[in-house]
Amino acid sequence: MTRATKTALLGLGAVGLLGGALALGVSAQADKLAPGLRVGGVNVGGLSPDAALAAVRGQAQAQAQAPQVEVKAGGKSWTLSAEKLGYQVDPQASLDAARKLSDARPWSERALGVLGQSKVQDVPLVTKVDPTVAQATIGKLTAGLATQPVNATVGFDPGTRRYAVLTPDTPGRKANAQAAAKGFAADPTKRVLNVPMTEWPARYTAAALAKHAELGNRLMRGVTFKLEGSNRSGSLAPLQVANLYWVKPEGIVLDDKTIKGAFESLSYQLDQPAQNARYAWRGGVWGKVGEKPGRVTDPKKGLEAFRKGLLDPARTTITFPSVQQQPTLKLADLPNPAKLELIASGTSTYYGSSSERRTNIANAAGKIDGTVVAAGEDFSFLQALGSISPENGFVGGLIISGGRTVDGLGGGVCQVSTTAFRALYQAGLPIVERNQHSYRVKYYEPQVGFEAAVYDPGVDLKMKNDTGAPILVRSVNNDAASRLEIQIWGTKPQRTVSVSPAVILSRTPHPAPQYVFNPKLPAGTSKQVDWAQDGYNLYITRTIKDAQGTRTDRVDTRYKPWQAVYEYGPRLN
Repeated sequence: MTRATKTALLGLGAVGLLGGALALGVSAQADKLAPGLRVGGVNVGGLSPDAALAAVRGQAQAQAQAPQVEVKAGGKSWTLSAEKLGYQVDPQASLDAARKLSDARPWSERALGVLGQSKVQDVPLVTKVDPTVAQATIGKLTAGLATQPVNATVGFDPGTRRYAVLTPDTPGRKANAQAAAKGFAADPTKRVLNVPMTEWPARYTAAALAKHAELGNRLMRGVTFKLEGSNRSGSLAPLQVANLYWVKPEGIVLDDKTIKGAFESLSYQLDQPAQNARYAWRGGVWGKVGEKPGRVTDPKKGLEAFRKGLLDPARTTITFPSVQQQPTLKLADLPNPAKLELIASGTSTYYGSSSERRTNIANAAGKIDGTVVAAGEDFSFLQALGSISPENGFVGGLIISGGRTVDGLGGGVCQVSTTAFRALYQAGLPIVERNQHSYRVKYYEPQVGFEAAVYDPGVDLKMKNDTGAPILVRSVNNDAASRLEIQIWGTKPQRTVSVSPAVILSRTPHPAPQYVFNPKLPAGTSKQVDWAQDGYNLYITRTIKDAQGTRTDRVDTRYKPWQAVYEYGPRLN
């Protein structure tokens, strides 16, 4: 028999010899931790739970120095005390671990503990991490790493003249402090915390916007427009169509204002308005011209068809629904020209006009000559004139466009609209629409400010016939004398009208000349293409006296200061 066996037998023997006394001792230790147990090096064997907890707490305070932890995120790192991350010793959990070992010991081991022969076991201190504290600290450390997503942009590229994604998108990034805190709480022994970076996409990605751009380019096609029941047609080029909508991050967005303007312009081209009965001066006497019904665009259905057709890239022809328009003045309604009275007249001169300008003046004057306006209706200069187009007899001439005096179709038509305005205004007719020129024009002198500009389409001269009877517009053009007269005939109303000279409120000197290189000019030459004019702020007034009393109205005009422009060719070597 070995010595160890003998010792064990002696021990068992001793237990047996002690009998009831030993059992009583073991029973007395039942509420205390088993002898030989240590927690973090502190002997808690034989102590009550409260005493053991106090001892463990004391040891935890003695070992209060928390370890250092390195936090890594987004290429940066921070080293700090684990305590700032919610790290702490848990005395109760440490003691609970010791109690489990104590409770697991068999009666025989407890008996040996009473005899001073207990087995020594050291339970390490249990640590824990408060994830809320850890997340808050990590969040503060990594706050500077957060970036918001950047949306891609889409629009029209003037270089390629195509819609395209202009700038890419960038996802948002931020440190996932919550995940790192949970990981540390699950394993407080970690001394390096790698904080994962979370990404989330931009609201508008380049991939999504590329689809919008592709649709925008498909919509950018030439479109022909027709009027139902008519052989008239008009068209818009691809870039003109592209101007009717936006390609935005949310998709294709129609430009309502531009669409309305384009629709009105197209309708003006396509419509065949009813023609009222009128007079024509033939062989020195007035002859009657009968009325004609017309066909015009249905404004509501036409605009709806326009919008719908634009959004279908397969549609290259859009037909506007139409309605028949009846004339408002019939042949039988025309007054006897022999009984008409001269109500008022307006005059202007156009000395120095080019042959093209003279051609347009004569053509426009002839077009409105003989126009009859029924009582209560508006005189529309553009409607009486018809389109300003080569098909209607107009040629190129100088016009005001885009802040410059340039060659354009119909230069000189405003000479006629200005003269018509002077006649209608002096007849006392109310103004419905009147537009001024951008700068002071020499042809309308010396009656400065007493003028009216027109432009086809959209810029009209309109005056309401309030005389109570039809009026006749008569044009008398004397090209040899460079003089135009517009007369208004009808039943002369019982009123007197006086128009004042212009009252100039302020004057702004014209700017210095502008010199523009023109490679098409011969070397060493130059020419003047625009002429300087001072700016003016002025007004004219009209006083009307009739049975209702005396009233005065006012027409304001603001002329921009206009600079002279000279073009020059290449320099001589």
